[in-house]
Amino acid sequence: MTRFEDLLERKTALAVVGLGYVGLPLAAAFAGHMDVLGFDISEKRIAELRNGRDKTREVAPAALAAAQIRYTASPADLKKAGVIIVAVPTPIDDHCSPDLRPVVSASATVGANLSRGGVVVYESTVYPGLTEEVCVPLLERESGLLCGKDFTVGYSPERVNPGDKAHTLQNIVKIVSGSDKSTTDMLERLYGLVVKAGIHRASSIRVAEAAKVIENTQRDLNIALMNELAILFGRMGIDTTEVLEAAGSKWNFLPFRPGLVGGHCIGVDPYYLTFKAEELGLHPEVILAGRRTNDGMGKYVAECAVKRLIKRGRVISGAHVGILGFTFKENVPDLRNTRVVDVARELADYGVTVLISDALADPAEALVEYGQRLLPREALTGLDALIVAVPHREYAALTAEEIKGFFADPDCAVLLDVKGLFDPAAMRAADIDYWRL
Repeated sequence: MTRFEDLLERKTALAVVGLGYVGLPLAAAFAGHMDVLGFDISEKRIAELRNGRDKTREVAPAALAAAQIRYTASPADLKKAGVIIVAVPTPIDDHCSPDLRPVVSASATVGANLSRGGVVVYESTVYPGLTEEVCVPLLERESGLLCGKDFTVGYSPERVNPGDKAHTLQNIVKIVSGSDKSTTDMLERLYGLVVKAGIHRASSIRVAEAAKVIENTQRDLNIALMNELAILFGRMGIDTTEVLEAAGSKWNFLPFRPGLVGGHCIGVDPYYLTFKAEELGLHPEVILAGRRTNDGMGKYVAECAVKRLIKRGRVISGAHVGILGFTFKENVPDLRNTRVVDVARELADYGVTVLISDALADPAEALVEYGQRLLPREALTGLDALIVAVPHREYAALTAEEIKGFFADPDCAVLLDVKGLFDPAAMRAADIDYWRL
């Protein structure tokens, strides 16, 4: 097995496969300690990084420029690495089943270029057992080597929160696990170089996999409860945020908030767990109930917009509704699994003309992934309603008068502020019909 000292002495390299939100910060952090190879199948992504640009905005330009990373899209370069960390996406398909193509493809590529004595570490979110039941056989088949004899594997789940500059790789406790004690020991020392918050040793890879997948399942269920309460309180004419602020005065009340649940973690990971449960003959009712609630929130927001327009005497078919924000969460450009698209599609089903703008998203990506054209903010004019779906910091400074400027009739402004970015009192004082989830 590759020795930890071999990495520090630069006798071998560490490779990171997949240079997205997880992989790039990891590569940049390790580059201060050892030779790092950054591999991605996207030639465009490699060219971008070589030019010092990170579209994810997870690594600051200065830090990216300082990181000595050798970027490559050539799989053969992986043969020079003694440790290979796989950080590729693990999405779901149209039927909410795990889409294992990225991790399977990455495993095949790594296996075909795996050197004897190598260590392969997975950071991608998976269901318990996937590393050893799916990935290891692929590594063995492609390499002709045997796990445990010629190479070892580890699992150290990513805990990245995109856009969060407080909870970063360095100050989030890292879970490590290995196929044997020596591998776990090595990974504890390896990740300990860059993670200052501490290392948690899991007793097995399956335990580490299970720990990761329930982290986001727990969050998903808590947000689902908040969303269900928001629907209930909406019917009762009670402001949900005020209720949560009052309840939050108790020391042990958890500060979750309602909203659109998308992204590559919270809206996806629970399906990996339910997939495995159903494979074992169990029907995970609580988890799936939470998923149904959260997956239905885009429809609910659209319906609330339609109802408010009707109350204002607007004809729905042909009405113009603007949406600010299209990414899956605030202050990140990531469009993966955005649930704002559910709002737009539901409104379109009513015959509404939907105009969308986003301060951070890549318009070309939105067009390819969702068939949605993103407009400059200035193009959102003549509206009948405005939905602030994602509270990017670029929108926080909008005043009530500026918001009224979006509308065809400023005296009939309908504003749906999904995450409560604005002060309700200020909006209503300006005669804006204000709603928040």
